[in-house]
Amino acid sequence: MAPKPIASPVAVTWYPTLAVVMLAIGLIFTASFFIYEATISRKSRSLAKELITGTVASVFLGFGSLFLLLASGVYV
Repeated sequence: MAPKPIASPVAVTWYPTLAVVMLAIGLIFTASFFIYEATISRKSRSLAKELITGTVASVFLGFGSLFLLLASGVYV
């Protein structure tokens, strides 16, 4: 029963593509969040929309940063 080596579920060749796509999506959601905060009055803001937009942006920017590090050779 020799242990199996740990392998990535994502092919290494996909790291740069995933990094660019996820960072782009995250930046779009971040821009959407800032535009929403700047244009909507305080009385008509929706906490649920703010939380959802912020969470989605955070997740995409986080995974995009992870894949950017992996693509550049920093294995975390």
